[in-house]
Order: sequence, then C-alpha cells, then structure tokens
Amino acid sequence: MKKRAVQPGSLKVISSTPPKPIAPLIQEVVEALGENPAREGLVRTPERVDKALRFLTSGYTTDIARIVNGAIYEVKYDEMVIVKDIEFFSLCEHHLLPFFGKMHVAYIARNKVIGLSKLPRIIDAFARRLQIQERLTQEIAQCIQELLDPLGVGVIAEAQHFCMMMRGVEKQHSGTVTSAMLGAFRTNKETRDEFLALTHSK
Repeated sequence: MKKRAVQPGSLKVISSTPPKPIAPLIQEVVEALGENPAREGLVRTPERVDKALRFLTSGYTTDIARIVNGAIYEVKYDEMVIVKDIEFFSLCEHHLLPFFGKMHVAYIARNKVIGLSKLPRIIDAFARRLQIQERLTQEIAQCIQELLDPLGVGVIAEAQHFCMMMRGVEKQHSGTVTSAMLGAFRTNKETRDEFLALTHSK
C-alpha cells in the first residue's frame, strides 16, 4: 500500500513507496557500538526506536490540507495576527539529534484568517522531519503565505540544539534565532518592528 507524503516546502501531497523497516538497522547499530542487542534492556530497543523515529518524522506523511480542514474564514480584518511561544521539537538532519524551542508566527490578514489551533499543527507538520532550523522557519512562512495569501508573514524561531549542547563545542546555554519575513514584514520596517516588539512583550 502506498503512503502519501508532503513534498518538502510545499502543500502538495505526493505518493511514496512503503518505508523500509528501521528496527533491523537499529539492531545493527547497537551491535556496531559494541553492545549486545539480546541483553534484557536492549531486546526491544530497535522496535522502540523504530516507533519513535516514525513519530518524530511523521511530517513527511502529513497532509496540510487535512490539518487545515477548511478552517480558513473570510473576515473583514486587515491587521496583524500573532501567535507567540509555540513549542516545537525537531531532528537535526546532520546528526539526527533533537533541537527544540518556540516559534512566534504573525501574518497581516487580507480579509482571510485561519483557526488559531491550526498554526501549531502546521509547525508540527514541518518540524517532524529531518530539518535545519533555517529551512524549517522558511517553510512555515511559505506555507502560511500559500494558504492565506496575506499581506505578509513573519516567523521567528528560537531554539537550542543538542548537536551543540551534547557534542562538538558542548555549549549548553547557546541558542539560535532564525526568522523568515515575507511581504509587508520584509518590505516595511515599521511592520517588522511592530512584530518584533509584540513578540517580546509580556
């Protein structure tokens, strides 16, 4: 049976062949690390990792249209809409280690708004893939732009990366901030400054 997957950076759904089992590959990794996969604590680890990775990368088989489910409404409103502090978790595509943080999403409506609960779900759809923070931020902004055709979209992501905290430079308190500004947020400094001020207000 073929599964559906979302083309990265797009709302379009494409077909893909059934995925290969992950558990046997994880068993090989455990053995390569010098461990005994038959040990009591590791016997079911390959299956657990398989299940966890399927969930953490479920964005590849998420249909954005089903998430939105028609929750786009015609409203006589042309001001800024902001949803702040949306938590997200993702996997760094370079080391398969987690990065996590929060996002602030804003758009200037063109007489069309989206149900507020849909924005966190859209973020999850793109975060639950192998990602880099820069692309993740841009993909979310482009998705909202495509869905609503607003006057502008702004997305700011603040995250901590385990690939910097647990290995490499081992800086546990470092953070990374990325932004994507489209339309009025990119061309109008006052709009951008308003977004930044409201994002950091209590």
